[in-house]
Amino acid sequence: MMADLFSLKGRTALITGGSRGIGKMIARGFLAQGARVYVAARKAAQCDEAAAELGKDGGTCFAVPADLSTVEGVRALAAALRARERKLDILVNNAGAVWLAEFDAFPEKGWDKVMDLNLKAPFFLTQALYPELKAAASRERPAKVINIASIDGIFVNPLETYSYHASKAGLIHLTRRMAARLIADHIVVSAIAPGAFPSDMNVAARDNADRVAERIPARRIGTDEDMAGAAIYLASRAGDYVVGATMTVDGGVAYARTGF
Repeated sequence: MMADLFSLKGRTALITGGSRGIGKMIARGFLAQGARVYVAARKAAQCDEAAAELGKDGGTCFAVPADLSTVEGVRALAAALRARERKLDILVNNAGAVWLAEFDAFPEKGWDKVMDLNLKAPFFLTQALYPELKAAASRERPAKVINIASIDGIFVNPLETYSYHASKAGLIHLTRRMAARLIADHIVVSAIAPGAFPSDMNVAARDNADRVAERIPARRIGTDEDMAGAAIYLASRAGDYVVGATMTVDGGVAYARTGF
């Protein structure tokens, strides 16, 4: 029904990197729409604090601390969720890292750290939670996997974040490939490519919003509502027919700029 188009009532969601930034924005939006939410983050204390804060408005939010930089950590998170839930309606692969270094000094550890968290972890966490996603999925109400990419995977940011650019471009294409396989199980895979949102990762947008906004066609940085709205759309009935697509949420940076 149209009245329930964006409702998440009765659904369970796991959001990695959910203790801050974009992940926290999405968690708050999901809770407002009635979802039962688990937030995962590497730092246990920060994860617990975020879950407690998010749950203050009456929603049901749990912390599941996890280090997703290794496959072992990914599988440990899946096991922790499995101990509490028989099925999972929504998985948001949001946890990520960035590394900035000049081309001739870019280190291997800066490549591996970013690739492992940004590209490897989303695949193996989805794989590990495949039984729970499949248990929740049906033709009438598919399960959802939402990968958080970046506009840096679509166009070239002037910053020398080589592994970040590559990982996010890879995640966008991985989203398509996973979608092609998992739609047969009524699991819809899609992605969001955020632009400038204030976070610990995007310090420029957080601390110099007005200056960053000058380079954005919409003339502002993203808000909590912008990110939550996009994620709610994809996670809810409204987004059931959006399969394999990457939604840019960037105020027009990737596709509404002209010139050189």
